[in-house]
Amino acid sequence: MAADLKPEEISHPPMDQLQGLEYCIDSNPSWGEAIALGFQHYILALGTAVMIPSFLVPLMGGNNGDKVRVVQTLLFVEGINTLLQTLFGTRLPTVIGGSYAFMVPIVSIIHDPTLTSITDDHLRFLSTMRAVQGALIVSSSIQIILGYSQLWAICSRFFSPIGMVPVIALVGFGLFDRGFPVYLKGFQTKQLPILERFALLISITVIWAYAHLLTASGAYKHRPEITQINCRTDKAYLISSAPWIKIPYPLQWGAPTFDAGHCFGMMAAVFVSLIESTGAYKAASRLASATPPPAHVLSRGIGWQGIGILLDGLFGTLTGSTVSVENVGLLGSTRVGSRRVIQIAAGFMIFFSILGKFGALFASIPFPIFGAIYCVLFGLVASVGLSFLQFTNMNSMRNLFITGVAFFLGLSVPEYFREYTAKAYHGPAHTRAGWFNDFVNTIFFSSPTVALIIAVFLDNTLDYKDSARDRGMPWWVKFRTFKGDSRNEEFYTLPFNLNRFFPPS
Repeated sequence: MAADLKPEEISHPPMDQLQGLEYCIDSNPSWGEAIALGFQHYILALGTAVMIPSFLVPLMGGNNGDKVRVVQTLLFVEGINTLLQTLFGTRLPTVIGGSYAFMVPIVSIIHDPTLTSITDDHLRFLSTMRAVQGALIVSSSIQIILGYSQLWAICSRFFSPIGMVPVIALVGFGLFDRGFPVYLKGFQTKQLPILERFALLISITVIWAYAHLLTASGAYKHRPEITQINCRTDKAYLISSAPWIKIPYPLQWGAPTFDAGHCFGMMAAVFVSLIESTGAYKAASRLASATPPPAHVLSRGIGWQGIGILLDGLFGTLTGSTVSVENVGLLGSTRVGSRRVIQIAAGFMIFFSILGKFGALFASIPFPIFGAIYCVLFGLVASVGLSFLQFTNMNSMRNLFITGVAFFLGLSVPEYFREYTAKAYHGPAHTRAGWFNDFVNTIFFSSPTVALIIAVFLDNTLDYKDSARDRGMPWWVKFRTFKGDSRNEEFYTLPFNLNRFFPPS
């Protein structure tokens, strides 16, 4: 029989902030290291910025030149939105990138009969782009209103650690279909752990160079088309199609067009983006060694994210905005949660989106490289979500039931919707009302959204009055208000003394 263990041998006291991070949200590495880390975040953000237009633009009738312009525009607006969010939003070190949540309503717009009937490919591309812009502009009002009116702050009062665990974890786990760490941590130069801090940059450079060598040697010449598209470094035609200098500007594709059905479908994507970003902000706060963002700060960030989606619509990025989950994971991988590093990354996005040829060079990295990286970074974000379990009582059958059901349905329901769509070429919701189909299919395609609906509903209806301690509320409640914890002022106060005009609640 095993000897009885003493409590101190198996107990790990809950900790508000993660330990072992080299730099937290408001501490900064040297300028040289910060620039290198910022460039690393920029390279990682390229994955989504290239993948989404590469899939959507050909469906719209666009050519390689159109695809390059959309990629440049998306990166340019990503840089602006990231600066706005890190300066005036939540102020967490988060990259605001393109979102896959918008794919369902955008593909629906692309297949609208009034657009598919246009015979000229370029005209069809422009008409579809304007329709997507109009839907993004109108639907952005959802986040703007919920954020700046503080309605999302009120909604967040129903959240608890047990309710947030599945949401945050599935922000990472829910992206398993998008996506193989480095163990040489002892290699250091001047006390700088090179292979730990810059693992992504080193691995991408080595594999990219190898892929380019195989491309130049003709190794892919007689391979299937799908292999060439995914593995060749010249198959995307980004470099040859990119202009040397091009500054994206609002309404560059023409005046947006507005359709009520398109707008309703897009509103569901904006709602999904809001929920996914809420989970990502919670994860980013832990990986930046900050306190969980108070309700007021979270709502402020959602408001600025709504402004970001409005900019997406005005510039024509072909997708809406959300927090880049892979960049949140990179905070933990590098153990650097510095806000300055992310702002430098935003500078790279804007700079290389204007210098088209240079940006296209980096954007020619084959997609499978990003897929391998995502396996690590999405998993890291998911584990951060699981870390919130330390504040709850996992010996409670109530908590076990809520966590298990939310996880299972959060994974299985979206997977059912994905498999159904792949076989039937339309979602399970398939009525004559296209806007209703887009709304339902978009909501249930998202793992974090399904998890939030299930977890928050069960957590606030199942013996919730007698289970405050089991839910983790004594720890959680002090972070609901800005003045609930003295550290909030250090992490979330607005710059330029703006708190005088926008006092926190």
